[in-house]
Amino acid sequence: MTNTHQMSNNTTIKWGFIGCGEVTEKKSGPAFQKVEGSEIVAVMSRDPLKVKSYAARHGIRKYYTDPQSLIDDPEVNAVYIATPPSSHATYAIMSMRAGKPCYVEKPLAASYEECQRVNRISELTGVPCFVAYYRRYLPYFQKVKELAYSGQIGQLLTVQIQLHVPPRELDTASGKELPWRLQPEVAGGGGYFYDLASHQLDMLQYMFGDIIEAEGFCSNRGHLYKVQDTFNACFRFANQLQGSASWCFVAHELARKDRILIVGDKGTITFSVFDYKPIKLYNENGIEYFDVPNPEHVQMPLIQQIVDHLSGKGKCDCDCLSATPVNWVMDKILGKF
Repeated sequence: MTNTHQMSNNTTIKWGFIGCGEVTEKKSGPAFQKVEGSEIVAVMSRDPLKVKSYAARHGIRKYYTDPQSLIDDPEVNAVYIATPPSSHATYAIMSMRAGKPCYVEKPLAASYEECQRVNRISELTGVPCFVAYYRRYLPYFQKVKELAYSGQIGQLLTVQIQLHVPPRELDTASGKELPWRLQPEVAGGGGYFYDLASHQLDMLQYMFGDIIEAEGFCSNRGHLYKVQDTFNACFRFANQLQGSASWCFVAHELARKDRILIVGDKGTITFSVFDYKPIKLYNENGIEYFDVPNPEHVQMPLIQQIVDHLSGKGKCDCDCLSATPVNWVMDKILGKF
């Protein structure tokens, strides 16, 4: 994909936010203000009280209750889309058609098919669309990748994902009170899997290349809500490395686990994706732990890359095209095609 859209070197990237939920409070929002050459000038939510309060708390001058009004604001020259996945493709396409680059929360869209639509519009307009797979740029995961290719565990043989967590208190609510991730019409189906597994699968593809085969089983084992809560899968990368995975979002607290295991013919590497527990390297020399801290606002390194890209000072490859294989893998595991 060729995106020619670039601003001049001295242009400040002036962001408009569509959505002002939890993710924008610490993970991403403050980073837009702290990154050099970047500022937030407008925010939008359909809830007038919520958006007014958010703008006041964060010192944002303008706020809207209509997404098109924010996109049409002449001061806004880039759009951050922080809504649930069902609206990602629509808002991304609206932004690109208006000539404004966008940065979309992950996953890119609610299905692989929708991702392809976003890619087509980015290609046609030449306007870039970036995706919030920020773990690629965190020191913790860059250390994992460095260790995996250091030769310290030899030839890579297989990789295993385990994410087992107990249900949250809100998961037993009924109707519209359910978290958006459990509302298939909002989250794209697949419950917590579609939201959380996307980070794990993107991270593995960042390390080992595209997954070209994937199969899975999914079911509702806990019967706390309508969408599936338990998933198992196997997959194969283009380089022939194989992997397997188990996700359960209704497990007992005693079964809680956030772990990825990389197995080589001379040792193993174990790390977590959400807990950031110390990375464990285990080989014939014994066990070594690496405690790698991440920045306070975890999206900051990626946002800096995007701002540098748009300002003509660098290149960011965390775009819609590179994010699309994650949706393909998830949709294959869910049996969507």
